[in-house]
Amino acid sequence: MSIHVQQLACARIPTDYGKFYLCLYENSKDDKEHLALVMGEVRDQDNVLVRVHSECFTGDVLGSRRCDCGDQLHGAMRIIGEAGQGVVLYLRQEGRGIGLLDKLRAYNLQDQGYDTVEANLMLGHQADEREYDIAAAMLADLGVRSILLLTNNPDKVESLRALGVDVRERVPIQAPVRPENAFYLSTKAIRMRHQIDLNRLQILGKGDKPH
Repeated sequence: MSIHVQQLACARIPTDYGKFYLCLYENSKDDKEHLALVMGEVRDQDNVLVRVHSECFTGDVLGSRRCDCGDQLHGAMRIIGEAGQGVVLYLRQEGRGIGLLDKLRAYNLQDQGYDTVEANLMLGHQADEREYDIAAAMLADLGVRSILLLTNNPDKVESLRALGVDVRERVPIQAPVRPENAFYLSTKAIRMRHQIDLNRLQILGKGDKPH
């Protein structure tokens, strides 16, 4: 079934990284409000910098150091701001698609020594349950012809290409490595194919807990 999206409103949002326009979308798949943060002219443009970012309340809003989500979001905004053009799609699929409640439960399992993949599986989920069909539909509505995708995740590149998005290139987006997220980042690199430089990571023991 094809996904239909409709842009309901856009408003100017001045930020530390420059002026964006925030556009809210409804869609035919779920009752969530997905967002597009747009800088510059992107309609009918090629090689547009795009970050497809999944909601992370703990990282994006609270600045949690357990993950790299907030750092990647702000890093993408900075890169787009420097280029003067680009899009951040903010998808409401918390915790790699498992929702905030099970994400918190997964955190508790991680504090018992399980990695992020093991924790998701123990809760009856897949390691990553995110889907990108709404993102593809939003990019089509914005009129973006081809993109440079800001991500370390090759699955995201492959998924978007399978949905017909012309991903010309993957642009790495490296977040700071901290004691609280080093083991999490190593798990993403080793078990989920994320292209993160393992030489940057100081691997912590499984029993280590965030401070």
